[in-house]
Amino acid sequence: MISSLYWPYLIADYYHALQMVSAVVGVVILLSSLDDLFIDAWYWVRQIWRSLTVWRRHTPLQASQLRAVPEQPLAIMVPAWLEYDVIAPMLESMVGTLEYKNYMIFVGTYRNDERTRNEVERMRRRYRQLVRVEVPHDGPTCKADCLNWIVQAIFRQNSQQPVPFAGVILHDSEDVLHPLELKYYNYLLPRMDFIQLPVTSLEREWYELVAGTYMDEFAEWHSKDLVVRESLSKMVPSAGVGTCFSRRALELLAAETQNQPFNTDTLTEDYDIGARLSRSGMKQIFGKFRVEYVTRRTALFGLGKEKISTISMPLGIREYFPNTFRTAYRQKARWTLGIGLQGWAQVGWEGSLAVKYLLFRDRKGLATSFIAIFAYVLLLNFIAFWIAGALGWWTLYYPSLFSPNGWLATLMGLNAFALALRVLQRSYFVHRMYGWEHALLAVPRMVIGNFINAMAAARAWRLFLVHVFTGKRLVWDKTMHDFPSTDQLTQQRQRLGELLLSWQAIDESKLAFALEAQANERKPLGQILVEQGWLDEATLHEAITFQQDAQGAAPSIEAAQAEAAR
Repeated sequence: MISSLYWPYLIADYYHALQMVSAVVGVVILLSSLDDLFIDAWYWVRQIWRSLTVWRRHTPLQASQLRAVPEQPLAIMVPAWLEYDVIAPMLESMVGTLEYKNYMIFVGTYRNDERTRNEVERMRRRYRQLVRVEVPHDGPTCKADCLNWIVQAIFRQNSQQPVPFAGVILHDSEDVLHPLELKYYNYLLPRMDFIQLPVTSLEREWYELVAGTYMDEFAEWHSKDLVVRESLSKMVPSAGVGTCFSRRALELLAAETQNQPFNTDTLTEDYDIGARLSRSGMKQIFGKFRVEYVTRRTALFGLGKEKISTISMPLGIREYFPNTFRTAYRQKARWTLGIGLQGWAQVGWEGSLAVKYLLFRDRKGLATSFIAIFAYVLLLNFIAFWIAGALGWWTLYYPSLFSPNGWLATLMGLNAFALALRVLQRSYFVHRMYGWEHALLAVPRMVIGNFINAMAAARAWRLFLVHVFTGKRLVWDKTMHDFPSTDQLTQQRQRLGELLLSWQAIDESKLAFALEAQANERKPLGQILVEQGWLDEATLHEAITFQQDAQGAAPSIEAAQAEAAR
C-alpha cells in the first residue's frame, strides 16, 4: 500500500506527464493545422486572383444558355437496397422537378428486397421512362455491384435506341434535385467526361446537432476544399451522387475492367472511379453554376415566424443526412474505410506530388481523429488541476514546461490562432448557406463532429483489421435515410397535361392535339387522351390522385372530374 506521503509526488508526476504528452499532441495538431491553413490560403488567393482577372473578362453562364442546347439522351442510375421508404417520393420529386424530357431512370434492386422492388414496380407502371434492373443475387453486396448491373442495362438500352445516352448520372434514393441539373450536364457533354456537382445537406432544425454537423462540413468541403482539390491536381473525386459520366468515360472504364466499371472491392467506389478517370486523362470538372433555391427558414432558433425566401448558391444535390450519433458514425466509418484504408491498400501513393498530398489529407484522419479526442481528455485534466489549485486542494508542482516565454507556450498560442481561423472559416461558409444562427451553432457542432469522426475511425479500423485477418467480406452497411415532404420541397402543382408530359405518358404532339380537341369539343382532357388510345384509365386516375395528394387532400370524385377537364 502506497503511503500517504507519496501520493502528492505521484500526482505531481502525473501532472508533469500530462504536460509532456500535451507537448507531443500540440506538435501533431500544429502540423495538421498547417495542412489546413495551406488549403485555406490556396483557396482565398485563388478567389482574389480570379475576381481580378477571370470574372472580369468572362460573363457568367446563364440559365438561358443551358436551355438553348438541344437535349441529348441521358440516363440516371439509382442503386437501391432497403430504400422502400424513400424511393417512391424521390422518383416522384425527380420526375416532377426536372426541366428535361429526354432521359431514362434505371433503378437497381435486389431479389431479396421485396418491399423496395414493389415500390419501384409501382413507380414503373406510372413512369414510362423508368426501368427496374434486378441484381440476380441476394443483397446486400456493395453499391458498386448494384451499379455494375445497372450499367449493363444501360449498355443494352444503348444498343436498342437510335441515339445512345450521351451521359450517365449517379444518384441515391434520398437526393433532392434542381430543375436545371440535367440541363447543366447536357450543356457540358461531351466536352467533359466527368462532372461533379456540389452536395449539401438540407437545412435542419437548430436542435438537430448531429445532422447539423453534416450541414457544416459539406458547406465548407464543397465550397472550398473540392475547389482547391480540382485546382491543385485537376482530379475531382466523385461524391457518389450528382456525378455525370460521359459515354466515353463509362465505356473506357468498362473495357478496362471486364464490364465492371465500378470497383466492387471498395466501399467507396465513387472516390475510386474519380481517381481512375484522372489517371486515364479524362476531362473532369467540379461544377459551380449559381442558381436560386427556395428556402423555408424560421429565424431566432425557432422562435420567430417561418419565412419562405430564395437563396443563390451553386447548383447541386441536397439531401438529409443521419441525425443520430450511431447512424452518423457508421456512415462515416464506411467513408473512412473506403477512402482511407481500402484506398491506401489498393491505390497506394500513385500520382503527382499534388495528388500524393491530397491522398495524405484524405488519410490523415485515420490518426488525427483520435488526437482531437485525446486533446479533449488532456484539457479536462488540466481544468481539474486548475480547480483543485484554485480551491487550495493541490499545491505541489514540479517546474512547469509551459513557461510564459517557452516554446510550448508559443506552440499552444499558434494552435489557438489556427483554431480561431478554423472556426471563423467554418462559420463563414455555414452563414452563406444557412444563416447566422447555424453559423453560431457550427462552433459547438465542431466538437460533436470530432467525436463522430473518432468513432467512425475506430469502427473503420476494426472492420478493416477483421477483414485482413479473417477474410470476412466488407458489405454495404446500410444507412436509413429521410426524404423531404412535399410541403418541404415547396414545389408548384402541375396541370394534368404538364404532369403527364413529365411522366412521359404522352408526348407534346399528342398533348397539343388533345388540347385543341378540348377547346373544340368541351370534353375533359383526360377523356380525350383515353379515347384516342394514348392513355389508359389507370394512369389517368393515378395522375389525378397524385395531383390531389400534392395539394394535401384526398381526391373526391368531383375534384377528379374537374381536374381531368383541365
